[in-house]
Amino acid sequence: MIKLYLAILLFPIICFSQDYVDVLKLGYGRSFQNNFEGVEGSTYISTLEANLTLPIVLNKNNAIITGGIFSRNRLQLYPPQNGLESPFTNLYSTTLKVGLSSTFSERWGMTLVFLPKIASDYHDVSSNDFFMGGFGILKYQKRENVLYRFGLYSSSEAFGFYTTPILGWYSLSKDRKIEMDIFMPISVDINYTSGEFTYGFSYFGIGRSFNLEQNDLNQYVQLNSLEFAGYAQYNRLFKNTILRAKLGYASDDYEVHTYGDKIDFGFIAFNFGDDRQQNNPKIQGSMFFKLELIYRIQL
Repeated sequence: MIKLYLAILLFPIICFSQDYVDVLKLGYGRSFQNNFEGVEGSTYISTLEANLTLPIVLNKNNAIITGGIFSRNRLQLYPPQNGLESPFTNLYSTTLKVGLSSTFSERWGMTLVFLPKIASDYHDVSSNDFFMGGFGILKYQKRENVLYRFGLYSSSEAFGFYTTPILGWYSLSKDRKIEMDIFMPISVDINYTSGEFTYGFSYFGIGRSFNLEQNDLNQYVQLNSLEFAGYAQYNRLFKNTILRAKLGYASDDYEVHTYGDKIDFGFIAFNFGDDRQQNNPKIQGSMFFKLELIYRIQL
């Protein structure tokens, strides 16, 4: 009965092709070794992530989307100095998801989501730690198993305003073994399911910022990351619960800048009007390992 209720509840969000929804995703990851460019020393990056989606149905064609996203990234922003290790910094981000998902016809639907967030080291949280983002996606159902997406993501960040178009699709093979879930240039997931296991490739690209409040540093961190990974997934850990293990490479770079130094405009991976001076050495990418626990509802 609960499963049936959730299927009815979530149908407007899924919009036709995708026959499941990931209600809750928990993840922990750690890089192997991130070297500082041009100087001696290295760090590692550990991450904690949680993503929750809770919809509220208005009618058969419309649902309010609610939920939240939390992340914590822990690393050393500077190499050792005078023989002493630099302290680790915790960078937190808490995002509220508020939006609307609607279906207009058998072929067309739309999703609009606002993403206000607080992102900093969470020392003396102030209005400087608040940022506003969101995305809009128009969805077109070409066939029963093929869905196209067209949209735009935008966000205010400590480094300035950033936006990127979204182009993608979702498809599922007729034997339901090969799945493709594409949101370029943000994410890609291509996988093959055989019995209780799924094997796949994922890509995730992100640009975000965190204000640094501790010790009155008057600085912020800009994270630029491209993450490529292969994964193996066990689909029957518990009822509706999936365990996923990832191994891959991430080009994580945490740039420290003086607060108030901004770009003119950011578009996809390009920064326009960027004459900032980075305060820490460039952090190089690294191999990483990640475990994810996913609560998935089949519709």
